[in-house]
Amino acid sequence: MTSLNDFEQVIFSDFEFATKPGERPDVVCLGWHEWPSGQTYRLWRDQLGADPPYRTDARVVHLQFVSNAELGCHLSQSWPLPVNVLDLNPVFRCITNGRTVPEGRGLHGALAYFHLPPSFDSIRKAELQKRIAQGWPFTAKEREEILRYVTSDVDAMVSLLPKMLPYIDLDIALHWGEFVASLARMEHAGVPIDMEIFPLLADENVWRYARDAMVPTIDAAYGVFVKGPDGDWHFSMELFEQYLARNGITDWPRTKEGKLSTKRKVFENMTKGHPQLEALRQLRYVRDKLRKIKLAVGADGRNRTVLWPFKSKTGRTQPKASQWIFSPAVWLRSSIKPGPGMAVAYNDYSSMEFMIAASLSNDPVMIEFYQTGDPYLTFAKRVGAAPPDATKHTHAVLRERYKTGLLAIQYGVQAETLAGRLGISTFAAHEMIAQHRQLFAVYWQWADDWLARALDTGAMRTVLGWECRTGITEFNSRSIMNFPVQAHGADILRIACVWATRYGIRLLAPVHDALLIEAPIDQIETDVAFLREIMRRASRVVLNPTADGTLELRTDFKIVRYPERYTDPRGDAIWADVLGLLAKYQQEEAANAEAGHTRSG
Repeated sequence: MTSLNDFEQVIFSDFEFATKPGERPDVVCLGWHEWPSGQTYRLWRDQLGADPPYRTDARVVHLQFVSNAELGCHLSQSWPLPVNVLDLNPVFRCITNGRTVPEGRGLHGALAYFHLPPSFDSIRKAELQKRIAQGWPFTAKEREEILRYVTSDVDAMVSLLPKMLPYIDLDIALHWGEFVASLARMEHAGVPIDMEIFPLLADENVWRYARDAMVPTIDAAYGVFVKGPDGDWHFSMELFEQYLARNGITDWPRTKEGKLSTKRKVFENMTKGHPQLEALRQLRYVRDKLRKIKLAVGADGRNRTVLWPFKSKTGRTQPKASQWIFSPAVWLRSSIKPGPGMAVAYNDYSSMEFMIAASLSNDPVMIEFYQTGDPYLTFAKRVGAAPPDATKHTHAVLRERYKTGLLAIQYGVQAETLAGRLGISTFAAHEMIAQHRQLFAVYWQWADDWLARALDTGAMRTVLGWECRTGITEFNSRSIMNFPVQAHGADILRIACVWATRYGIRLLAPVHDALLIEAPIDQIETDVAFLREIMRRASRVVLNPTADGTLELRTDFKIVRYPERYTDPRGDAIWADVLGLLAKYQQEEAANAEAGHTRSG
């Protein structure tokens, strides 16, 4: 096992920087402490040179808290990234995963957790952070106080390390740090956005017009919106109940008071069983959540936001949804467009959650089903729900139903919930669960053992060290059964990111079980083939070996070359509607301008 004593230096560093949505960090100052010399330094930006003021080679470890911010500053300064990164943020999140942390999981919360004094007065710290975010210029007094502030966080990390060191497996922690470094490169690169369309979407007046005009266009198929006295469109529960009755949808979940549940998750689940509701679901999301398009897009037309590594309990990244192109709504992804001469590719693991469950449990039937190429249709064929010659093209709706059902059953869903999610009877849901348990008996024995062991020991752990405690905040059986699959999936994706970065593939974004990359058009196919091999090998590190060899995951990919744009079939219809409404808005504006009028806000 690697030890910090194996290195010649440990450098504790912290940057302060100004930020604007979608832009790269604008470095203000840098503070750092060197071990073993014990020297602490601080430099304002005009004192920073073309090269880092410290070593970044393989004999040095760089220690930070939320390293992607510090490494992003390196990239903004055109400095090389350190070879070795020890980020205390994922380490602290792992230590406290499943536990309550009253002061939060930031640096301040870590100090409080280990009974160390705060690094800086909290009120003044918030004021300084706000001032730094406003950017230049700074007075001489502000400059001096900001320099004291940056070194106070450095001193805090120096005092924190001895407290956290007993919990650190340095080999794993350095791997996590290398993953964070790959995320920093992704944040620096950003995702290319169509800047002919996006400024219109980001304009509040234009978006308000489109958002209102979408209602009668999409609602024509449903008849569930009414215009209120305020002139705004409102979703009518009464009309929605009538729509469900007309279409024979009798299994819609209800609240304790007997009213139809309109929670976002309910709509999402029910749409999987009733795909005709997809456009309505997206319209409701637009009306409820997308009052403004808040994607963080820089002046260079790239979507950038903090990817927040390890933020979920399963160790996955969690960018701020409103600022991230892959979060708000699937139709909005059509604004992704590579620049001239460039291409992007979406590379996705195939049936990842199913295969991880098969591997962890070493269930031979699940493994056999995965190796057919489509475990969901194979299941449907095995139980007589699909003909032997069915494919994902000939039986797409059925396949999606069984995919949704099998994954939900895998995590312990109840029959009543499954029935509502798939749009089937409770009897049929019970039958599907019984079939799953019968065919995958080995998996269910393993799942029961995992649940019992997790509750008995009070902890869950992946093969690569990500942990979560049970019995305090985590005691729900479905959550505990979900953890090993999702957390091992995160393990696999981290390895793939690290290896792809080492080999020079330009990663743009992690998207759950997928990676978005960018390359010149004449190179994209080569990079995709290389990445698929990397992703395959990354899965072999985590998946259990069998007597016949090592298990591995397949991948799918989709290449988008300029001047094409990224598309998602689930959002194509809405995107077409939006484009039509934007064109109509521009035509009306042009007509108003010609007539000497302007549209009121």
